[in-house]
Amino acid sequence: MHAVRFATTGGPEVLGIEDIGLAAPGPGEVLLRHTAIGLNFIDTYHRTGLYPLSLPSGIGLEAAGVIEAVGPGVGFVPGTRVGYCWGPIGACASHRLIAADRLVALPDGVSDEVAAAVLLKGCTTEFLVERCAAMAAGQWALVHAAAGGVGQLLVQWLKHIGANVIAVAGSAEKLAIAMALGADHGVVQGDDVVARVREITGGRGVDVTFDGVGKATFEMSLDCLKRRGLHISYGNASGAVGAVDFGILSRKGSLFATRPTLFDYYTTRAEIERYAGRVLDLVAQGVLKVAIGQRYPLRDVDQAHRDLEARRTLGSTVLLP
Repeated sequence: MHAVRFATTGGPEVLGIEDIGLAAPGPGEVLLRHTAIGLNFIDTYHRTGLYPLSLPSGIGLEAAGVIEAVGPGVGFVPGTRVGYCWGPIGACASHRLIAADRLVALPDGVSDEVAAAVLLKGCTTEFLVERCAAMAAGQWALVHAAAGGVGQLLVQWLKHIGANVIAVAGSAEKLAIAMALGADHGVVQGDDVVARVREITGGRGVDVTFDGVGKATFEMSLDCLKRRGLHISYGNASGAVGAVDFGILSRKGSLFATRPTLFDYYTTRAEIERYAGRVLDLVAQGVLKVAIGQRYPLRDVDQAHRDLEARRTLGSTVLLP
């Protein structure tokens, strides 16, 4: 197998490709040949050490492919198309051994590339909207980075359940993408977002802010909330929020704030099957449209990381072995 590995944390230049031998699958395992690999911001957090790993390490949490061999006690059969997004880390590879209970079968209406592009972002969107925020029809939501991979899915899922969506994006061109997906209102980052949100909501503020940007938008997000509103910080694209004066939540209206992670919402086989199945069903039905903005050969993973961090990407990115 060819696998992306790194021995020290740092910039994209620390990533390299190595040839690694593979054993036969053991009990509960499958040998999976990857056909498409998803790129996500969490990969950059692992590479830089923001989320520390034991080194040397592989990288990547999400991929789709075809099962080539199975070990004892596995319910899948060779030839089955499957995907995953819950790790373990090491998805940036041509092949891998992986526990079968981490996999979901892909429906005919979802291609390998789309599955690799949507599973992690889609499952993130599912738990953020349905279980973390528990959004309801008629509520107001603010979505930062609304033209990004998760942002686009958030806009679509929120509109699917009947929420009112205010999208924020870094340029008029990016904002147009979110508006085309159904956002009710849009604000270009750099304008007075708080003033526009208050104007749009008649001074009330939004029920929930979905913020994958992090440090640069933290206090702005709080200022956009209604009294007792909920701030969900799910990413660090601009850097980690860092130390917070807890009293800021009471001073700005008895607010709630949370920093959830996908892996605490997909902890069991039953959760993986139920909620990832829901994501794939919505994709297959066309409710969630997945925009793959970039495709890179796996050997160009370093450039893919550079483009992602520089915000030169739109929608989702896949790596092709």
